[in-house]
Amino acid sequence: MENTTTPLRPAEFCRQLLATLDVSEGRRKRRKRDTTPDAIGLAIKRDLLDGVMRDDPEPQTFEGWLLQRCLAAGVGTSRVHAMALDVLREWQLAQLSPSFRTWLGQGAPSDDASG
Repeated sequence: MENTTTPLRPAEFCRQLLATLDVSEGRRKRRKRDTTPDAIGLAIKRDLLDGVMRDDPEPQTFEGWLLQRCLAAGVGTSRVHAMALDVLREWQLAQLSPSFRTWLGQGAPSDDASG
């Protein structure tokens, strides 16, 4: 079990969050509607998470790191901005919620992961 009192590095958080994307991808594939927009969003989020793991920014510079990715994507890239905000909110939640952080550390178990 992960120690929830130790500061969580963004790279470790993103590694854990990738497990939740696998669950989301499985659910997306089972839907009967067109899930192309979902797949695009998940791909953008996965790219951001991979970048965080690669660059390993410090916790105090993580928000700025995400902002730089949004700026680098250019004008009209609200999808990147939306996914960066999503990652930032989840990271902030992991900083404040021991139960959320524990859930991520356990591999983000889900009742419908194998369904």
